[in-house]
Amino acid sequence: MKNSAPINQSSTTYRASTIKHERRTKAQLNQLDKQIMDVLQEDHPQSVRHIFYRMTDPRLPEPVEKSDRGYRHVQHRCLQLRRSRLIPYSWIADMSRQGYCVNTYSSASDFILSVAGHYRADLWRDADCRCEVWVESRSIASVLLRDCRELAVGLFPCGGFSSVSFVHEAAENHNHSDDTRPLVIFYIGDFDPAGVLIDLSLEKELRLHLDPSIELDFRRIAINEEQIELYQLPTKPRKNSDKRSGQVKETVEAEAMPAKSLRQLLRMHVEDLLPENALHVTKVAEQSEKEHLVRMANQLWSKQ
Repeated sequence: MKNSAPINQSSTTYRASTIKHERRTKAQLNQLDKQIMDVLQEDHPQSVRHIFYRMTDPRLPEPVEKSDRGYRHVQHRCLQLRRSRLIPYSWIADMSRQGYCVNTYSSASDFILSVAGHYRADLWRDADCRCEVWVESRSIASVLLRDCRELAVGLFPCGGFSSVSFVHEAAENHNHSDDTRPLVIFYIGDFDPAGVLIDLSLEKELRLHLDPSIELDFRRIAINEEQIELYQLPTKPRKNSDKRSGQVKETVEAEAMPAKSLRQLLRMHVEDLLPENALHVTKVAEQSEKEHLVRMANQLWSKQ
C-alpha cells in the first residue's frame, strides 16, 4: 500500500463519530484485514499500536475508531492474521514480555562457532562520541531494535518515568568504562504533558549519576511540534484531568508516527555521528573475522 497523502487535521474528526459500534460484517473484516496486511507488507516489523494508528486514517475504506475499543479490535485482527499464517509472526514487534534462558554447548568447538555467530566488530571505534537510544515505551523499542542492533547502539525503553535503579545502572556502565568520549543520547517519546517532562526528568537523573567528567549531549528527536505538522500526525485533546503545567493542548503518541519514518529518522541521526562509510567498512572486516573464528572451531573439532 502506497503512502497516502497527508491527513487534513480539520477532517480528522474523522468518521469516528460515524463509525458505529455494531459488529463488523465478514466483508468489512476482510477489508480491515487487507488494510493491515498491506501496511505490514509495505513495512515490517511494526508494533500493534503503530498498525492501529494507520488504521484510524479516515480515508481508508474500513477505518477504525481512535479509542481503546478500536485498538483492541486491531490487536485481535493482528492475532487472527498471525494464527491463520496470513502474516508472519515476526512482522509484529513486541518487547512487552521476554524470557530468560541459559546457553549451553556440546563442546568447545560448538562454543567457538556460537561466538563466531555473535561476533561484532566495533563500529564506533573511530567515532568522536558514543551513542545510546532511549525511548518512552517498549512498543517503540520493538520497532527500533533491529536498527539499533545493526548500528551497535544501546536501546533503553524507560517505560515512562524511569526507575532510579534503571537509570543508575545505565549510568554506572559508563562510569566504569574506559571510554572517555562524549555520550550522545537520542530520546523518542510522546508529545503530551507527561511525555515532554519524561525526557527532562530522565536527563536530570542521568546527570545526577553520571561521572561529572562524562560529557552528555541529550537530544529529543521525536515527537515534537514540527514533526506533528510535517507528518500530519493524528492528535487528540489533552485530558481535562491532567493538571500538569505546560502549553501542550493537543497530544500525540510516538506510535502515531509511521514505523518506517521513525526508523529512518533514528538512522539519520545515528549515522550522522559515524565516520563516512563506517558501517560498510566494519561489515566487511567483521565478515572476514567471523570466517577466521569458524576455521578455528573446525580445527578444534577435528582434534577432538
